[in-house]
Amino acid sequence: MYPVVLLIGRLPHVIGNVALQLDHLPIEWLGAHDHAEVVRQLENEPRIACVIMGAGLDDDIRGDLIGIIASLRPDVCIHLKDRTSGPDGLVPFVERVVQQELLPQSDRIAMAG
Repeated sequence: MYPVVLLIGRLPHVIGNVALQLDHLPIEWLGAHDHAEVVRQLENEPRIACVIMGAGLDDDIRGDLIGIIASLRPDVCIHLKDRTSGPDGLVPFVERVVQQELLPQSDRIAMAG
């Protein structure tokens, strides 16, 4: 079984595009773009290994979601993308987090080669 990553972003198609661009990684991708969807994913998928949140969400919403994630799943790391790198920085950010946090060393070496 692959690790499960919950991607949270402002627009649903952005999350789908990230998963498509990173489909070469041994990861199962879930997406959410609002409060209710985040709660539903966290409550229904116990295998979520980490959450990656894009920068397009308003700070108040990001803060709210961080609180929800931390209260529902204190075992899950939350990664927040910076705003400076813009929308084009999302895929490289997600790939970096996944490779450093979730994939075993042997998988990272094989993908680099």
